[in-house]
Amino acid sequence: MLNVTVLVSGGGTNLQAIMDAIDDGRIRNARVTHVISNNPNAYALERARKHGNIEAEVLSPKSFPSRADFNEAFYQRLMEIRPDLIVLAGFLVVIPESVVRAFPHKIINIHPSLIPSFCGKGYFGLHVHEKALARGVKVTGATVHFVDEGTDTGPIILQKVVSIEEGDTPEVLQKRVMEQAEWKILPEAINLIAAGRVSVGEDRIVHISK
Repeated sequence: MLNVTVLVSGGGTNLQAIMDAIDDGRIRNARVTHVISNNPNAYALERARKHGNIEAEVLSPKSFPSRADFNEAFYQRLMEIRPDLIVLAGFLVVIPESVVRAFPHKIINIHPSLIPSFCGKGYFGLHVHEKALARGVKVTGATVHFVDEGTDTGPIILQKVVSIEEGDTPEVLQKRVMEQAEWKILPEAINLIAAGRVSVGEDRIVHISK
């Protein structure tokens, strides 16, 4: 059984997609044991508590005298939990290098674009879709990737394309990307990992076995 910890800052729609996929069998041999948020008002915490059997907690940089103190507390808490997989589901906090080193190829992130487009520092949330529309691209999508020391630079696991339609606003596009891509490939990636079908080669290319 793959024990999963989900890190989230906001409403938790991707968390809900994960929990729903576990409940209906699209994710097998995995369970969410912990949800951690940097935001005490994140609705994701309520989603976790309502679901039951999930420990929901707040760990915020604002509660510590320095970012270094937060990073150490964050690292220590994850070392206590010892998750098999850490899922960043809209987590707006930079993951400390100590955590990345402690969990190699055990941290994944969902990003609302087709990496390497519209990613990196400053590209999060609605900003990604604003930039995509401003550039005039005809397709966008979402990417699930492993987390490394960079920003959106880890090995890519899955991607899914979403069409951009005439008259799209950033908000409309954000919703379409979530519904058509994020909520589908994030649970799929977790299921593949739980089944032991995902590996990373020396070339940093992800291989998915049948």
